[in-house]
Amino acid sequence: MEHIKFNRLMKLFNLLILGCLVLGTSCSTSDRSNDIEAIKTVMKAQQMAWNNYDLERFMDGYWKNDSLKFYGSNGLTSGWDKTLSNYKKRYPDRSHTGSLRFILDEISEIDKDSYYVMGQYNLTREMGDARGVFLIIFRRINGEWKIIADLSC
Repeated sequence: MEHIKFNRLMKLFNLLILGCLVLGTSCSTSDRSNDIEAIKTVMKAQQMAWNNYDLERFMDGYWKNDSLKFYGSNGLTSGWDKTLSNYKKRYPDRSHTGSLRFILDEISEIDKDSYYVMGQYNLTREMGDARGVFLIIFRRINGEWKIIADLSC
């Protein structure tokens, strides 16, 4: 009789462990899905801001810090203010900014508070279209997803 109770208890214990593993995995998957959707929301807001020629609002997606890194055709830029200044010089009016469209090819978790995004950008504009690729690193900072590094070419 004791042996039967022990076996039932072990089966119940195993089911509880299995249930915790399944729930843990689904919660983890759910968290990743929420993170990815939040990152996509930031990028959609950037796209809309760009298309409205609002470079300051476009920069809301970036970490407002001197440690922000942007690496593009003109080399490495450090800092939010310098990055914004470069955008304003390179895109002085709507004819330069045109219409932006992102294509997101890959969003992958680095760790629980960091993701990388690989994709393409397409600018349709009066002065000639431009397109290229990017690799962006997002980090959750104070509960918000911000770009901390951007390689665009």
